[in-house]
Amino acid sequence: MFFDKIFPKLLSVKAQEEAEEEELQDAQQILRDKCKETEHALKLAEKYEACNERVRSRTRTTENCSEELFDLLHAIDHCVTKDLFSKLK
Repeated sequence: MFFDKIFPKLLSVKAQEEAEEEELQDAQQILRDKCKETEHALKLAEKYEACNERVRSRTRTTENCSEELFDLLHAIDHCVTKDLFSKLK
């Protein structure tokens, strides 16, 4: 009798916890995905890809694409920070 009352409650609590875990999404990752699609980020990504192709086509080069990569990441991070803290709980 005692277990008949408690056991269904335990199952429903566990089911609710699992449902809550499935609903959780990383707000930063969602914003990053949106910011990657902005015009500015797409232009910087294009510059980075062009640099990457140029570096890969050469066998001996001292050039690397770190500046282009940092510019791209900075633009995405700047876009994300505008809205991130309003999305956090």
